Amino acid sequence: MARHDSRIWPECTKMIGLLCLVSSILLQHGASGQRVKVDQEVTSYPGQTVNLRCAFADPTGVQLSMVTWMYVPEPTQDPVNIAVFLPGNEPSYPNSPVKGRVSFVPSPPKVDSPSIQITDVRMTDEGKYACEFATYPGGNVRGTTQLVMLAKPENSASPVTVVAGAKPITVASCKSANGQPAAEISWVTTANGNYTTKQQPGTDNTLTVISEYIMVPMPNDNGKEITCVVSHRTLVKPESFKMNLAVQFAPQVTIEGYDNNWYIGRTNVALTCKANANPPPTTIQWKSTTGEFPPAVQVSENVLKVQNVDESVNTTFFCEVNNQIGTTKEQFGILVRETSLPERGPTTGIIIGAIIGVIILIAIIGTVIALYRKRKAKVLGDRPPKYKPPPPNKTFNSTNSANMLLNSSNAPVVQNDFHSTQSQEPVTDLDAYQDEDDDYDNGGLNNRMHYVSGAPSGWDDPGNNEVLPPYLHVDVDRQDYHPVPNISRGESFVSSAMFV
Repeated sequence: MARHDSRIWPECTKMIGLLCLVSSILLQHGASGQRVKVDQEVTSYPGQTVNLRCAFADPTGVQLSMVTWMYVPEPTQDPVNIAVFLPGNEPSYPNSPVKGRVSFVPSPPKVDSPSIQITDVRMTDEGKYACEFATYPGGNVRGTTQLVMLAKPENSASPVTVVAGAKPITVASCKSANGQPAAEISWVTTANGNYTTKQQPGTDNTLTVISEYIMVPMPNDNGKEITCVVSHRTLVKPESFKMNLAVQFAPQVTIEGYDNNWYIGRTNVALTCKANANPPPTTIQWKSTTGEFPPAVQVSENVLKVQNVDESVNTTFFCEVNNQIGTTKEQFGILVRETSLPERGPTTGIIIGAIIGVIILIAIIGTVIALYRKRKAKVLGDRPPKYKPPPPNKTFNSTNSANMLLNSSNAPVVQNDFHSTQSQEPVTDLDAYQDEDDDYDNGGLNNRMHYVSGAPSGWDDPGNNEVLPPYLHVDVDRQDYHPVPNISRGESFVSSAMFV
C-alpha cells in the first residue's frame, strides 16, 4: 500500500505544477489584454472616415518598443500588417487593402496611444483590426476592434399577377437589395399561404434578400391586402409595403330579377346578368333556347326586359360572358303563371317574433316594477316609524257595572283597596261565580262581559295599588262590609282582573 502511494505522489505533483503554469499564463494574458484599451465595435457607412482608437493603460515600469496594427479578415487567414510605428522612426504602412487610406492619429503618433484612421471606407474593409504592443519584459499584448460596415438596402415589393388554379405559386415578391448586414423580411396578410426567403451576394460586399409569398390562388383571393415588412439595422423602424393580390379568373355569372311570380299580363319585368371577373368581361350576350327572342323581350347590354308577359316568355334564357381568361354561360328558365300568386300577409315568423318581443317587454317591465318595490320597501324598513300607535281603547259601561254590583247578592263588595295588604297575590272568589249561572241566562252575561272587558290583563297590571275610576265607586254601609280573609293557595280567591 505504501509503495502504491509513493508512485501516485510524483504524478500528482506534476499535475499541480502544470495547472499552476497554465493559470499563471492565463492571468498574465488577461492582465495584459486589459492593459490595452480599444473599442469593441465600430460602425461606419461606405465613403466615410472611421477612427480606430488604441491606448496602453499604464506604461509605468514597462518599456514599449513597437506598435503594430493588423487586419484580420477571416479567423482562418493570417493577419495583415497595415501600420507599424517604432519610436524614433517614421510610421510605416505596408502593402494592405487599406494602404493609402490608413494613417496614425495624431501625427507623429504617440507610442502609448497609437490610434489610426481609415478614410473612404469600403464594404470590403469590414473585419477585425488588432492593435499590438511589443513590451519589455512582458512581451506582446494586443486589443481587437470589430469594424462593422453598414449599407442601407434598397427595398421594394410588388404583387405577381397569377391565374386562379389548384397549384401553389408565387403571388407576391419582396426584395431588400445591397444591404449590410442582411435584412429580415416578414409578411402580413389574411390570405392562406407561406413564404420563402433567400440571400444572394450584392454589390461591394453587400447582401441581397429576396422573399416570395406562395399560395394556391382562388378567385376570392383577388384584391386581398398583403404587406411585406423589411427590418434592417440602418432603419429607425421597419419599412412596410402594402399591396393587393392580383388573381385572374374566368367570369362568375349570376342571373337576378325573377321572383317566381311572372303571370300573364304582368308588365315591366327584367332579368339582369351579373358577372364577377378579372380581368373585366369583354362581352355579355343574352340568348334563348328558341334562337329568337319573343316579341315582348328587349335586350339592353346585360339586362333582358319584358314589356308584357305572355306565354311566349315561358322559355329558358342564357347569359354568356367572356373575358381574357375564359367564357362562362349561365341559363335561367322562366315559368309563366296564368294568374298572380296571392299576396303574402305577415309571415308566421314575424308574428312569432312580435309575440316574443311583447313577452320580453312585459317581463322587463315586471322586473323593473318588482325591483322598484323591493328597493322602496327596503328603504322604508330601514327608517324609524314616524308615529307611535295609540294604546287600545278601554270600554266601560258604568251603568251596567253599578247595577250588577248592587243587584247581585253574591257579588263581593268593591272597595278602593281591593288587594289584601297581607298577600301580594290577587284573590278571586270562584265559588261566587257558580251561583251566578242563572244570571248568565237572564242577560247578566252581557253585563258581566261588558264589565270585565275593560279590565287589563294580569301582565299589564303595573301594581297592586290600582284605584277604581270614580264612576265605579258605590256607597256601601260599613256594617255590611266584610273584609276578605287571607286565602291560601288552592282555596277560592278573588283576582284583581275581575274588577276594573
